[in-house]
Amino acid sequence: MSHDTAHPAPGTEPPAPPAQPEADPRAIRRAAWAGFVGTTLEQYDFVIYGTASALVFSQLFFPNVSPAAGILASFSAYAVGFAARPLGGLFFSRYGDRLGRKWILVATLMLMGGSTLLIGLLPTYQQIGIAAPVLLVACRFLQGFGAGAEQSGGATLLTETARTGRRGRLASVVMIGAALGTALGAVAWILVQLLPDEQVMSWGWRLVFLSSILVTVAAMVIRRKLNESPVFEELKEQRRAPATPVRDVFRHGRRPMLLVLFMNVGISAQSYTYQVFMASYLITVVGTDPDLVPKVLLIGALCGGVAAFGFGALSDRFGRRPVYTLILSALVVLPAPSFVALNTGSTLAIVVVIILGFVLAGQGAVGVQMSYFPEMFGTRYRYAGVTLGREFSSVVGGGVAPLICTALLTAFSESWVPVAVYMMLVMAVSLVATRMAPETRDRDLTTVEDAGVSR
Repeated sequence: MSHDTAHPAPGTEPPAPPAQPEADPRAIRRAAWAGFVGTTLEQYDFVIYGTASALVFSQLFFPNVSPAAGILASFSAYAVGFAARPLGGLFFSRYGDRLGRKWILVATLMLMGGSTLLIGLLPTYQQIGIAAPVLLVACRFLQGFGAGAEQSGGATLLTETARTGRRGRLASVVMIGAALGTALGAVAWILVQLLPDEQVMSWGWRLVFLSSILVTVAAMVIRRKLNESPVFEELKEQRRAPATPVRDVFRHGRRPMLLVLFMNVGISAQSYTYQVFMASYLITVVGTDPDLVPKVLLIGALCGGVAAFGFGALSDRFGRRPVYTLILSALVVLPAPSFVALNTGSTLAIVVVIILGFVLAGQGAVGVQMSYFPEMFGTRYRYAGVTLGREFSSVVGGGVAPLICTALLTAFSESWVPVAVYMMLVMAVSLVATRMAPETRDRDLTTVEDAGVSR
């Protein structure tokens, strides 16, 4: 294969690529553990922050406004983390395709874990006034900046490391880690809520954030022993690692990047609607006991982890696009029945709705993405393409979804109908984009061209 990163001259055929290199079983296990534990930390950080936004942050950091405005302000600070993700993605993507996947994953891990630890040490509004929410937003920004290349990096590493025919199930391990992170976050809040309310508001909430140090240390130990992906090693040996991967994506890989963006925007929006906004909706509108919310999230996360692996394995057998299309089609029609069920106030109905949200939007669809999206790009800018597409869509999808839903609820006198319409429309966008995307199952990942160009 040519060492040149440019397109072949018109009328000439590029030389046939060598067979995709395969890692040894030990390297595969290390990669799986590294992706698993890193995404566990990322999701743990985001879930404990999202739950705190719904339960305590409006009183601790935004106390001088009405309860509704306090929740809105809390979710605005939550959205800042998503706004930072594409900036982190842009920054780390410059190096993920040049220096390798491993060390970028180590750097993002330290940034995420350190930011979460700092949140647990912050003074509140009562202690230092307006500086408190400013510091909270700053920590949230750094948390999101570090997360900007985390899932995409783990997915790229695992997809490039897995054996052909098993990429879907191995890459989905990233989302099993996400499910575990959600479960651990829920358990942390369940334990803290056993304390009296005044202790939760004074120091109990801090324990939740300080506990992230345990996950950070475990993830760091595993990642330092990580091997680089065999596909990237071959790229480096042939001296084809691009000097400007981000620029190359915008010049040559716009179509797959935009497909990834639109295929993910609906999933991201619904995922964080079910995981974050509905927690607030259950408490403020339905009147659910706040102690029930983390328990329901725990059950949903455990089911979502199983679904992520299951859908990843199904995509190995039936193809990425058919399985992804099936999930998205279900999610287009799910919002309205979900709100009808939630408003019954039945614990069973609430549990079923949250489980479906996790199984389909929270983990299941993303389990397919973990192999689907890296396979859509050629070798020149795979890390950058996946990261930029996913993280920009996370801003316009997941980052603003709780904020938009809360604003719609306030504007329409707590009617759930506009929220359901918003969820359905944004998911329809992802469904249309998926029907325009190529099938990528078992594609040769050493190929320079993007999927749909070389096939």
